[in-house]
Amino acid sequence: MLRELLATDEHRALEFFLVHLRDVCEPSVAGDELLYNASVLAHYAQVSTATTVGVPMLTGLSAVFDQFVIDATGHADPDMMETAAAQCLILAGFFQDQMRRRHAVGWYAELGAGFFSSAAAQQESARKARLLHALSRHFEQWRQRHARLSRELRDLPYLLPPPAPTADGSL
Repeated sequence: MLRELLATDEHRALEFFLVHLRDVCEPSVAGDELLYNASVLAHYAQVSTATTVGVPMLTGLSAVFDQFVIDATGHADPDMMETAAAQCLILAGFFQDQMRRRHAVGWYAELGAGFFSSAAAQQESARKARLLHALSRHFEQWRQRHARLSRELRDLPYLLPPPAPTADGSL
């Protein structure tokens, strides 16, 4: 399944994460939140930690702390606060199993929720502000879904596909 992401475009990456994220969500989850989360995963699946264009995917929660907590220059920028929240979500969620060995993941989840809240408060678009505010309120649920998705994708290569039927229709 993960081979699908190799040499893929943004659309296929988004489709991949949308389908698999939907599988770990309850049917009642808001569609705009689902799409947003899938787009964040798809985006950062294609962004290098060494990119010089835009904000790179950070290598860990310590880098989030250094770049977005200690360095307060981006606190008045809603786009930077949204980026900080998205990176907290991926690192504390999708990469939870790797991060929890060195970090208080729950504290970073609260930090990420606060970043979304800050981005919402500074947002000019009322529609986007509502979405970011909802993501702030539901941050922990999304973080847990990201972690569940990561585990399911990690376990996928170990699942055997059902046997293909033979020409006579038997298994």
